[in-house]
Amino acid sequence: MTYKIGDIVTGVVTGIQPYGAFVLVDDEFQGLIHISEVKSGYIKDIAEYLEIGQEVTVQIIDIDEYTKKCSLSLRSLSQENYTRRYRKKHFFTHPHHEIGFQSLADNMPAWIDEAMTRLSDK
Repeated sequence: MTYKIGDIVTGVVTGIQPYGAFVLVDDEFQGLIHISEVKSGYIKDIAEYLEIGQEVTVQIIDIDEYTKKCSLSLRSLSQENYTRRYRKKHFFTHPHHEIGFQSLADNMPAWIDEAMTRLSDK
């Protein structure tokens, strides 16, 4: 059968390695689900999610025509949304005091006078 990128196929897991799982799609076509394509987020052990002999429905994300091997993804078919938590931003000033550049504008004349005095002393 001829497959193309984006096709959704069913296969059987034939092997598991620390970096991913091998899936036999049909007698001629074999693929790899990389550990990053199993699910969103961090995965410590792929064996917690897949096991040998398990039938999986995956999406083809890349194909090597010469070796008849493909890259497969479970993550692209999952409905879960992975949202990354962002750290709270820390402000050096109080966020409720919106002074902007006012303090610079207030101090600028004094700084200019000080610089001019220093330059004229040389």
